[in-house]
Amino acid sequence: MVKGYLALVLHAHLPFIRHPEHETFLEERWLFEAITESYVPLIDVFDGLVRDGVDFRLTISLSPTLINMLRDELLLSRYRAHLEKLITLANLEVERTRSDKRLNELARMYLEKFRRVKHVFKKKYRNDLVSAFKKFQDLGKIEIITCCATHGYLPFMDLCKPAVRAQIKIAVDTYKSVFGAGPKGMWLPECGFCPGHDEILKEFGIKYFFVETHGIFFGSPRPRYGVYSPYTCESGVSVFGRDRKSSRAVWSADEGYPGNPDYREFYRDIGFDLDHDYIRPFIDSGGTRVNTGIKYHRVTGRSEHKDIYNVERAAVTAAFHADNFAQERKKQAEEISAIMDRDPVIVSLFDAELFGHWWYEGPMWLDFLLRKMHVDQSGITTITPGEYLGLYEDYPAITPSASSWGLKGHSEVWLDGSNSWIYKHLHKMASLMVKAAAEFKDATGIEKRTLKQMARELLLAQSSDWAFIIKTGTFSDYATSRLKEHIGRFIALHDQLRNGNIDAEMLAEAEKKYNIFEEIDYGVYAA
Repeated sequence: MVKGYLALVLHAHLPFIRHPEHETFLEERWLFEAITESYVPLIDVFDGLVRDGVDFRLTISLSPTLINMLRDELLLSRYRAHLEKLITLANLEVERTRSDKRLNELARMYLEKFRRVKHVFKKKYRNDLVSAFKKFQDLGKIEIITCCATHGYLPFMDLCKPAVRAQIKIAVDTYKSVFGAGPKGMWLPECGFCPGHDEILKEFGIKYFFVETHGIFFGSPRPRYGVYSPYTCESGVSVFGRDRKSSRAVWSADEGYPGNPDYREFYRDIGFDLDHDYIRPFIDSGGTRVNTGIKYHRVTGRSEHKDIYNVERAAVTAAFHADNFAQERKKQAEEISAIMDRDPVIVSLFDAELFGHWWYEGPMWLDFLLRKMHVDQSGITTITPGEYLGLYEDYPAITPSASSWGLKGHSEVWLDGSNSWIYKHLHKMASLMVKAAAEFKDATGIEKRTLKQMARELLLAQSSDWAFIIKTGTFSDYATSRLKEHIGRFIALHDQLRNGNIDAEMLAEAEKKYNIFEEIDYGVYAA
């Protein structure tokens, strides 16, 4: 007898990075790594489950920027070339490691993996991973939801409600153009919630969203069921709170499964370990050492010494951890259901890139978990948030508190001494965009193109990724340059629009480089 439900939610997102002006570009590898190590392995897992008749439910958020990149022919052609290089490198590694049986077995594993990725990506799904995810939604196995247009952090846009509306509406428009209908749910970037934003979600047909645990606990009135039930906001939109216990077991490298000594070590890669002349053709064109994805060591412990990775040992550990997770959620559901008048739902939220990229065994663990839960449905079973909302006639009311899933639960990751300079520009840009959209609401020709490109520049500058990258100090030069580029171009286009002297060449170059949201409705800023 089912005592409760598990809602696994994966958030797949990357910032929009596309540089046709360069033959190769280092930061485009973020997409290539995510495809190879996370998206294709997850799709392969889903295919295997469907093939074997395993019933499962999972929710995945595909951000509009990611969808655009996964459908961009320039990036896809570059990814195919990247994958061929990986296969070539793996072949070389098979030859190089012939004298070491353990390393050679791993080199062969990577060669087989890259060939499998090529088969799934190129032959099975014809370079279209978005359609692959859609297939599983059409089969009723996964629920695809959306995220804000460019992953803008909404709490910092509250001074300009049209900016919030634009992030949401353009995301919904993108989803409809790809999937043929509106999304049921939305992943708020960084789970950042500001009271009142649910009204805007309602305006565009969103039925539910997620907040961090304390967004529910500090909500008003006091939550009757903790985070084990959705609640209804005054707008009528439902909100789910993250269950920290189940989430921590998976994402925490210190307390969770990924830090186990048997798992593969992320921070040891042949891109850094091997001779530079040997590895140079397979790293950044400028010679900068980067991850190749071929890693021969396991976590081992906190010392610098790392043992060689053992695939079979890692698989046994992943199976054990999947069973442990299932049993813990079953126990959790039984304890909670005893004090509730309905079956609880345990909501576990994760970045999709955790599975495979950061935690190599993640897709394998997920495969084990879903198979185990299919066989043993005596205590808990998987469900999507949309399905759970259909189980009961009503849910308690709440106004969630302002919150995010960042460090300390609010906004300091995206606003501190390192990145605070960003927001005076974003606020000014949003204000100018609102005024221009209202005054030029009937624009045509080059003026209309200019307004559309201004909206793109604003949206791209608003991406929460840039502030996060600057805060963490990784690739901060690139994040800063992207911000300055979008800010500068927006101001230039705005001034040219006002002066009636638009630089057609500059506009065309911007449209070609940042070709996202082709049918963007700049009028959303004037509404």
